[in-house]
Amino acid sequence: MAERPGLVLVTGGVRSGKSAHAESLLASEPTTTYIAAGPTYDDADWRARIARHRERRPATWATIETTDLAVALAEATGPVLVDCLGTWLDATIGGAGLWEAPVDEVEGYVATRTTGVTAALRAATSPVVVVTNEVGLGVVPEHRSGRIFRDLLGTINQRIGSVCDEVHLVVAGRVLRI
Repeated sequence: MAERPGLVLVTGGVRSGKSAHAESLLASEPTTTYIAAGPTYDDADWRARIARHRERRPATWATIETTDLAVALAEATGPVLVDCLGTWLDATIGGAGLWEAPVDEVEGYVATRTTGVTAALRAATSPVVVVTNEVGLGVVPEHRSGRIFRDLLGTINQRIGSVCDEVHLVVAGRVLRI
């Protein structure tokens, strides 16, 4: 049985096992609020990915699909799992129509939203596990949107990580506690 977490940020690359690890941290909880904090894409691959995630979760877990992460965290009672900050960032920028906006405008908007999330995390009285993507280890993206996303997610990960008790890096299904 995994030890009971306080505030944990779980990071790793695509298909590293980070979501499964995050879920295992709360597996012993009788109820958990699962916050799916990303956009809804209408394609078969995305639907299949969502279905795999749903199948892994216990039936006693409640799922909230929202991009208003700060409010969802503040209103949750009991343990929470947020999956994931990368999809939340995508939905946040896209939902505000800011992909083509000046970088400082995008950064300011995202910083404000992130401040609300960090405040909600600091106020949490139950375990919270937050999943994110580790995107800063690769090449510089060719497209502006990729560079903005990478840079902002790196900053968000630092801000969220600073309020967490632990950060877990998942690589090839292996966990390194930082």
